[in-house]
Amino acid sequence: MPRYLTVAAAQMGPIQRADSRTEVVERLITLLRDAADQNAEFVAFPELTLTTFFPRWVMPIEEADQFYETEMPNTHTRPLWDEAKRLGVGFALGYAQKTPDGHRYNVYHLVDKTGETVGIYRKVHIPGHHEFEPWRLFQHAERRYFEPGDDFPVWNVFGATVGMAICNDRRWSETYRVMGLQGVELIVIGYNTPLHYAPDPTQTPLQSFHNHLVMQAGAYQNGTYVIGVAKGGVEEGVESLAQSAIIAPSGQIIRQAITTGDEVVVARIDLEQTKFYKGTLFDFERYRVPAAYRKIAEAGLEAEIEILELAEMIPEQL
Repeated sequence: MPRYLTVAAAQMGPIQRADSRTEVVERLITLLRDAADQNAEFVAFPELTLTTFFPRWVMPIEEADQFYETEMPNTHTRPLWDEAKRLGVGFALGYAQKTPDGHRYNVYHLVDKTGETVGIYRKVHIPGHHEFEPWRLFQHAERRYFEPGDDFPVWNVFGATVGMAICNDRRWSETYRVMGLQGVELIVIGYNTPLHYAPDPTQTPLQSFHNHLVMQAGAYQNGTYVIGVAKGGVEEGVESLAQSAIIAPSGQIIRQAITTGDEVVVARIDLEQTKFYKGTLFDFERYRVPAAYRKIAEAGLEAEIEILELAEMIPEQL
């Protein structure tokens, strides 16, 4: 029997530094209503949805605090929560989080149809750099502003097993496989991707190709749907990739945005189709050979041991 779920990628156009959260949330509500009018039950918004992509500047961390959320929902975002609950639509919202104990993460917040929090994912693969680098046309200082998460959890919601990832996570095969091993059926990936790649400009013309390549491969190799949703267009003078897409477990793109601005892309998916791949070519229990993958696990274990040893040494050096 089919298990249908109507999903939407709510792509956003640029958010300039002067744009207020109130203005942004109004745009989000417009997109939410558009998706609901098309019978969407779940809406995915992009990475860092509420503000401009502030890691393009290097600034004191105290100045950057203006871009973080310390609670969610808050005064600015409560109207989004209320409208989603009224419409009976769940969503995933990306934003910068500052925890009560002062940690800073790039997060995805998953909310069900009743407005209740299902889970929060913290971006694992943090790209970029820490300090100002004058040779760049613009900065990409994510490592200055965010700590990495340490897991790829999944949640049972909307009648599906749902996972989340953020931007650079999508380029790493381990992202999809860790969730795939947990039976994921739908992965939501929000991104802010500049078209110009400063460390190697030869990759610049390949940005859109690489974007779809990794998400399509991740979907196919793990028998899962993937929603990739962008904040695109020219933001603070920086042109960013759009091309939000909904991808089937076959790896095929079934819906794609055609603009670089605010746009809703909707698809009715059948979650039972994930079994076509999970139960055949990618039957992990039957065909995976974990003993042959030791180098992956061992490298991670060695790094973890080094970190623990360093942590033990630090008090002695103070």
